[in-house]
Amino acid sequence: MKGLLRKIIPNGNERQISRLQKIADQVETFSDAMKKLSDDQLRNKTEEYKERIQKGEKLDKMLPEVYATVREASERVLGMRPFPVQIMGAAALHEGNIAEMKTGEGKTLSATMPVYLNALTGKGVHVITVNEYLAKRDAEEMGELYNFLGLTVGLNVSGLSKEEKAEAYAADITYGTNNEFGFDYLRDNMVLYKEEMVQRPLHYSIIDEVDSVLIDEARTPLIISGSAEKSTTLYIQANQFVRTLKEEDDYNVDIKTKNVQLTEDGITKAEKFFAIENLYDYKNVQLNHHINQAMKANFIMQLDMDYVVQEEEVVIVDSFTGRLMAGRRYSDGLHQAIEAKEGLVIQRESMTLATITFQNYFRMYDKLSGMTGTAKTEEEEFRNIYNMNVIAIPTNKPIARMDYPDLVYKSTKGKFQALSREIEERHRKGQPILVGTVAVETSELISQFLKKQGVPHNILNAKNHAREAEIIESAGQKGAVTIATNMAGRGTDIKLGTGVLDLGGLFILGTERHESRRIDNQLRGRSGRQGDPGESRFYISMEDELMRRFGSDNMMNMMNMMNRLGMEEDQPIESKLVSRAVESAQKRVEGNNYDARKQLLQYDDVMRQQREIIYAQRAEVLESDNLREIVETMLTSVINRVVDAHTGDEDIQEEWDHQAIIDHAKGIFLQEGQVTVKDIKGLDKEEIVELLVEKMKVNYDEKEESFEPERMREFEKVILLRSVDRKWMDHIDAMDQLRQGIHLRAYGQNDPLREYQFEGYEMFEDMVAEIEEEVATYIMKAQVESNLKREKVAEGKAVNPKEEGSTKAKPVKKKQDIGRNDPCPCGSGKKYKNCHGKAE
Repeated sequence: MKGLLRKIIPNGNERQISRLQKIADQVETFSDAMKKLSDDQLRNKTEEYKERIQKGEKLDKMLPEVYATVREASERVLGMRPFPVQIMGAAALHEGNIAEMKTGEGKTLSATMPVYLNALTGKGVHVITVNEYLAKRDAEEMGELYNFLGLTVGLNVSGLSKEEKAEAYAADITYGTNNEFGFDYLRDNMVLYKEEMVQRPLHYSIIDEVDSVLIDEARTPLIISGSAEKSTTLYIQANQFVRTLKEEDDYNVDIKTKNVQLTEDGITKAEKFFAIENLYDYKNVQLNHHINQAMKANFIMQLDMDYVVQEEEVVIVDSFTGRLMAGRRYSDGLHQAIEAKEGLVIQRESMTLATITFQNYFRMYDKLSGMTGTAKTEEEEFRNIYNMNVIAIPTNKPIARMDYPDLVYKSTKGKFQALSREIEERHRKGQPILVGTVAVETSELISQFLKKQGVPHNILNAKNHAREAEIIESAGQKGAVTIATNMAGRGTDIKLGTGVLDLGGLFILGTERHESRRIDNQLRGRSGRQGDPGESRFYISMEDELMRRFGSDNMMNMMNMMNRLGMEEDQPIESKLVSRAVESAQKRVEGNNYDARKQLLQYDDVMRQQREIIYAQRAEVLESDNLREIVETMLTSVINRVVDAHTGDEDIQEEWDHQAIIDHAKGIFLQEGQVTVKDIKGLDKEEIVELLVEKMKVNYDEKEESFEPERMREFEKVILLRSVDRKWMDHIDAMDQLRQGIHLRAYGQNDPLREYQFEGYEMFEDMVAEIEEEVATYIMKAQVESNLKREKVAEGKAVNPKEEGSTKAKPVKKKQDIGRNDPCPCGSGKKYKNCHGKAE
């Protein structure tokens, strides 16, 4: 009855296969016509297709004819003609889905059809591989086909110059690794001139080994880390200076906006203290910033109200609840300024300049697709997170591989003894063996066993990708024994040597179950390609990590039974109970990992939204010829905030602080006496804003008239880029600090994710306000230098995603000329050994 229902109502994958089969049949109808074309006529099809696309013809409608063109060209150029199942996989890829095609079914050739079809639009197609060796190999081999059809191919690998990368991205088809594409995106959003950008808008991408990239590496962010170290000395000097200031004479405090500004006398004092001519000269931007933060730390932030000092660290106090916010740090250098004020060890500011996860990078493509031999077990994740369906494509020939039941041993030692005997016996008769391990240590342990038994073998690691492919390709030769981690050799096929078919094909020996069924299936799939014979078996011990951590009570009962029966360590049992328990444990781990990746994405989505806003604003700055409108919008925003802060919701104008409004505006753009308290008294909020905006525009006009238009326009860009980049870099650090401590909110019955979203939004709003205030101040007050040039906030370098701790904070170092009993240079009045010398 069940079988009958399946015939009447096919399941999801069967319906998809039926539909794709019809597309493959349509492609076949063009076969004879394509065969009759000469090479030149076949090549000219490319221009014909491009013209049809420009006239509005849809790619979906053109697909059968275009695929038939690639199929014919492939046979002529590469000597390979795609099978119908490869055409079905190609159709799934064009639709933005994942084609699950078993090892040896020709995924690389299958991808040429959707790559060519989508490249005809002229928007660029990215083909992503897991390592540079495969990228180079595929770009060279498949490049012959694309070049024959008149398309250009680029190769994007590490170490290329900006010009070389731009050329690679300008090609119709670009091959490269997931890391390099992601890093290029981040680097493009850090450039100072639009001409330095290398990527085009992200159009269409095909990811080879898509489960490795989007699942296994999904929790590893790409990071651009700064190479320049920020000095902590300036915090100490700025703190020392602000302690000499007197309120009202040297500075004004605006409690409502939490703002402190130097008066004219204060500016003069600062210039004298630091031996400079003009505090608002552009080259003194960093010094000015440190002074402002030191004033905030000393005159606004209050100990035991805004923060407390615990265990020699500044801990923020939540202003609404009064609870401590462990792990959270003030951004933009304010935390360091407070540390200087309190005589604590000053932590270096974060040097993470840009970061993104693969999940969010690849979701930016207009269309995303992928191919792998193993994706069905993660189907839910691909659908929910990437909006891609997994379609299992049938094999060209039935699979002839024998997958034997697992053998279970009491101990790890017994398991290794048994599997080394198995290897020795099969090697003696000449059958090639691929031994799959979970860890490098296991590979080395098995290697020691085989050396004692005199069995020659190769150990495969991922240190040399070119060597990796060479070892994998020879692993099917008679008598070959290859030990490899389960992930090694992805993207390369094991071809069987002469006489191996008669010996039973390649034997796959798994030394333990991986926590993911997908990885086990990937290992098994190395054998039995294109209908070849093959065998596979997993060896398990009750001491394996998966069994110990996730095994059920039944597994413990099994272990007790084996002990009671007095079974030898190397004596195996075959049990459906064990097999079911293993699969159950794997499903549980896969579920846990999916939940972790899903949660990561939910947190990272907060940063994604913020990143898109900042990058869009940055792109607008680079693209625009005149930024005055943007700057005026920022100034107007600042004016509105100042007026709102000092009028509030009160309708009673007598309670408005008119003087504070004038003082704040003077600190940014007003000239002395230009607007007085008398001028704004009696006006409503909108009228005050209108008056101040009008005066701001007058002053902007005056500033513009005193400089050549080109210099003024460049000056605006310099100020905006520097402010946005520096504030954004600090914001990334602040968000990271918030994220690290947010889980503690769960103890207070609060949802950490919602807290992160809410506080992250507030922090972003604060950052935007700070950018507007800083840009407004410098545009209106700073001098326009003759040798004005754009400068990076810090030099960045790509950090290997697998490396950790590259951006950790470091304490201030002791200067050689400071004695332990000398006064501390931070100005605290304490001896160095009792202040910043405590850490030594």
